Order: sequence, then structure tokens, then C-alpha cells
Amino acid sequence: MLEDSFSELEKGRLEKLEAMRAEGLEPFPTRSEQTHTSLEAIKAFEKAEAAGDETPVDVTLAGRLRALRPMGKIAFAHMEDRGGRVQLFFRVNDLGEEKMTELDSFYDLGDFIQASGHMFRTRRGEVSLYVEDFKMLSKALRPLPAAKDEVVDGEIRRHATLTDPETRYRQRYVDLAVNPDVRKIFKIRSATIRALQTYLDDHDFVEVETPILQPIYGGAAAQPFITHHNQLHQDLYLRISFELYLKRLLVGGLERVYEIGRDFRNEGVSFKHNPEFTQLEFYWAYADYLEVMDFTEKMIAYAAEQVLGSTKITFENHEIDLAPPWPRIELRQGILDATGIDIGFTPTVEDLEAAMAAKNLNPKPNTTRGKLIESLIDEFLEPNFIQPAFVYNYPRDISPLAKSMPGDPSTVERFEGFVGGMELCNAFTELNDPLDQEQRFLEMGRAYEKGDEEQHPMDDDFLNALSYGMPPAGGFGIGIDRLMMLFSGKRNIREVILFPHLRSIIKDDEE
Repeated sequence: MLEDSFSELEKGRLEKLEAMRAEGLEPFPTRSEQTHTSLEAIKAFEKAEAAGDETPVDVTLAGRLRALRPMGKIAFAHMEDRGGRVQLFFRVNDLGEEKMTELDSFYDLGDFIQASGHMFRTRRGEVSLYVEDFKMLSKALRPLPAAKDEVVDGEIRRHATLTDPETRYRQRYVDLAVNPDVRKIFKIRSATIRALQTYLDDHDFVEVETPILQPIYGGAAAQPFITHHNQLHQDLYLRISFELYLKRLLVGGLERVYEIGRDFRNEGVSFKHNPEFTQLEFYWAYADYLEVMDFTEKMIAYAAEQVLGSTKITFENHEIDLAPPWPRIELRQGILDATGIDIGFTPTVEDLEAAMAAKNLNPKPNTTRGKLIESLIDEFLEPNFIQPAFVYNYPRDISPLAKSMPGDPSTVERFEGFVGGMELCNAFTELNDPLDQEQRFLEMGRAYEKGDEEQHPMDDDFLNALSYGMPPAGGFGIGIDRLMMLFSGKRNIREVILFPHLRSIIKDDEE
């Protein structure tokens, strides 16, 4: 039972709750009569004050008690809501002995309170609420971790003392409650998504929704999560990408489409990977990867300007400028500059293995040429791209959905965007030849062992859609969580996901 986990302090709070109910006071009332946020109330008072209007500014505020200082016949408190914090002033002469006793006896820090009265300015100049009535809105049975207040430039700033990352991620509700900087991250996240939507909407893209449960997974190189539909007696997959469904919409005549939603990949967890993550993908008929490249840098710069007020961000002590244009580096040249290996002269996997071994780079055995090139990108290119950059023209065998370059069937028109030492986005000129696409699927099935995350299943319905004709198009995908890491200056993806996936806690009696 919940009560069994309570400490002595928390049991004391529970006793207060029971005592309130014994006196006919409901600690969790159904209604609140809030009329203003704290910020709205303060602004309304300051406006009236500036105009010389002495009409009382009557308000009803609601929020969480952050400080409570009983002083005999009077009491001061600070209440916090989405608008900020405001001081509450209680006076026995106006409230009566019974209400002041109620305040002293039943209220603790962390409780939610509703307070009605008029705004005024104290002798010290602080705009406050002169409380004429109040009630409990929600009794907090567990105390929040203590927090420290610091005055910076005349402003009270709160610093949480909840610092253990494991506790913060597992109990994000507590983390948010005591740390306004964390709340700020997720307000930035919301604003970022709105900015991206606005940019795409303004360029005639249509936002759509595609299935999360899919009979065949595809559109990316990843292991899926598998579930089962009982009535249909059918295994289904949580999507790993939106790509193949969004391309079907191009076939249907929706020429510019995008989706922002969740993808699920049954892969490792790291500082930049979470099994459930938010992705933006768009598909643009009659565009190619070069046009998408231009569009990408402008879109991300726009989002930064709208959300942060500047294209310049600070990430891991680096000042990064997201303003276009971003440098373009051809993959072959980038690897040559970084390693001394010219992949243009290593047309087979054996050639590349030998070139890597000569450089003491320990190529992974029993893999493909494309995977070896990918390992060089991961080790020698990605970590060194702190400032934004595009790397383009990738191996065909790790890009089964991208169109080959004219005159070079082993290379495809694909780019990846890198910022802050990590991959941010991925884009192609999309393959729209159904016969070539079918051959790619067959090759992928042969090239990789069963269960390899690079193995791409055959999707007959997608091939059927392509057979009706898909216009030439450019496609794009970006991880919203990684973009948020950049915008908020956080190196760990768990900092920008409200409820990141964590290992289950094993209790002593289960070990």
C-alpha cells in the first residue's frame, strides 16, 4: 500500500489531511476559481498603478506553496504558477482566527493553494496579494526536495537540490517541480516543434499522420519492436520510420507532406539514443537532395531564430552558428582527409579491409563495404563536425531507398547533417523506380545475416504503390530530441525527453 512507503514526516502530512476532512474541509476539491496567473495579476496591478487608478485589482490565484512564514497575527507565503511567483499576505484581522489556524495547522510547502483578494505593494516595494480568502486545492503528502533561492540582478532564482540523474529521470515530475530550468527545456522543445511546423506549413507542406502499428517495418536500418494483435492473429511492428507511408502519399498526389511523431527502435541506449524518440520527416515532390540541403539549413536556422532569438548556440563550451550556408563535404574527400584512405580506389569490401588494416584501423570482419565506410564516418568524421556541415554521396548498400548518382550506381544521392559532434539529420533523392527498389530489397536480404539491423524486409505493397508512379522527390528526417540537445545545450538525450526509458529497478526480494 502507498501508506506503507511513507516516512514519519509524510505520515504527519497524512494526519493533517485526515484532520481536515474531520473538520469538513476537502483537501482535494473538485473546482478551482482561478481568474489570473501571478504574472497577469502583477501586470494588471502595475498598469492600474501607472494610470493612477486606485480601484482594487481583485484576483483569485492558484498555485503551489513554495514558502510559508507564519509570524503570529500575520503570515507571508510565496505561491508559484505557470506565470512565476507571487507573495501572499495573510492577516488575522481580515481572515479571522479560524482561517489563520487552518493555515498554520494544515498547510505545508508543496501544497496547492487558491487565494483570493486584492493586489497591493508592500513597504519593501514587492507587488503581492492581500489575501481575503483561501482554500486548499491539493494536499501534497510527500515533501518536494529542498531548493535554494538566489537573488541575481534583483530577481529570485531557484536552484534545485535534486541532482542525482537517475532520480531526476525516474521522477521527472519532481525534477520539474523543483527545477525551473528543466521546465524551460520542455517549453523550448514545444516552441521548436511549433517553429518547424510553421516553416513547413509556410512552404505548402501538409502535415499528416501515418500508422504507428505496421504489418511490415521499413524506412530505416533498425531492429523493430514486435507486438501482436489478438483478434487478427497477426504480429505487428512499432514503426521505425514514417518513410514508406509518406512516399505512398506522394504517389497519391500529396506533393509536399510531413509528419512529426514517435518512432521506436529496439537498439542500444546511449547519450544520443532512446528506444522511443521523436522524428520529423518530410517528402517533397520534384526536389532533389541538393534542394533539400538548402531547405534544411534554412529551416533549422529559422527555428533557432524563432525559439532562441539567434542562430548562435552554445554546446559543450563551443559557440556554434547555425546560420546558412553550411559547408558541404563530399564523403570520399572527407574520409580521405581524415584517414588517408581513398574509398574511390577500394571498390570491394576486401580492398577496403586491406586499406583499413594498413592504417591499423581494425576493420570489423564479415561485414559489407558500406558498413565499413559507415564505421569510418562514425569514428573520424562525426565527432569532429562541431560546426554544422553536410556530408554527401553515400554508398548504395547502406542506402537502399536512395537514388543512385547518374553514372555511378555504387553511390547514392544522400546527405547527413552533423552539428555538435553528432549526426542530426539524414536525407536522400528518393528512389522511385519500382524495379530498382525491388532489386535493392533483394540485395539487402542477401547481403546481411538474418536479424542484422541493416536487413530491410520486402514490402510488396510499397512496391505496388511505386508501380503506379511516384514523382521524383527529396526526402528528409531529423531527430527532434537531438535538435533539442543542441538548442538546450544538453549532452544527454535523457535531459530533453520528459520520460526517458530506464532499466527497471530490481527490488531486493526479486534478486
